[in-house]
Amino acid sequence: MDLDLRERAYVLTGATRGLGRATATALLADGARVVLSGRTAEAVDAAVAELGARYGADNVAGVACDNADPATPGRLIATAQERWGRLDGALISVGGPPAGATTAITDAQWTAAFESVFLGGVRLAREIGTSLTSGGSLAFVLSTSVRQPIAGLAVSNGLRPGLAMVAKTLADELGPSGVRVNALLPGRVGTDRVAELDDATGDAEAARRTWEEQIPLRRYGAPEEFGKVAAFLLSPASSFVSGAMVPVDGGMSRAL
Repeated sequence: MDLDLRERAYVLTGATRGLGRATATALLADGARVVLSGRTAEAVDAAVAELGARYGADNVAGVACDNADPATPGRLIATAQERWGRLDGALISVGGPPAGATTAITDAQWTAAFESVFLGGVRLAREIGTSLTSGGSLAFVLSTSVRQPIAGLAVSNGLRPGLAMVAKTLADELGPSGVRVNALLPGRVGTDRVAELDDATGDAEAARRTWEEQIPLRRYGAPEEFGKVAAFLLSPASSFVSGAMVPVDGGMSRAL
């Protein structure tokens, strides 16, 4: 399938590793251009260098920034516009908030997570979304916790369903201008973040086996499998898909 991505430009936040990095790779492989963001200049520079070597240095740019910083959306938009004269969409990945039970998470942790995960995500979507023209596309990276809670991830369980409803609302608001908004709900995908969560149980192998038993495909997903779905949702090939919550979880979610 031709995703019609050639020379289109996308912003991807939190894309120096994991799901964002896999999406960047999928977009670049089909001819798109990408602006990657991450919290540290070292990580951003390394990702830009590696992807630029594979897909052309002219097709990759990077910005070290924090999603919680109100200046971040403007910096990302400006980078794409100054580099390529266009911006066609964005993958908004808000990162993983601290793990823990509701009874153990402090007010300070909730506040910090809200600033970065929730408000940061809303701000990015609002500023980038309103800068797009007809045919533009936004995709939030959320979680299966949108539909069912994940034990030990109280903050994620609390904030991501709210972001899902923001995405649905924004799809209504931006739809008349031809801009689409969707969200992806990854399950257990083999990223560094998931490995860290498995390690935190004290027995990573046992944790992985337990999770795999809950996945009909009986395995963790590969980041590349997520990246291809995300690239499709961002691309013109999915031009009549908007307001959708798309699970990428091997069938793990039990809700319709």
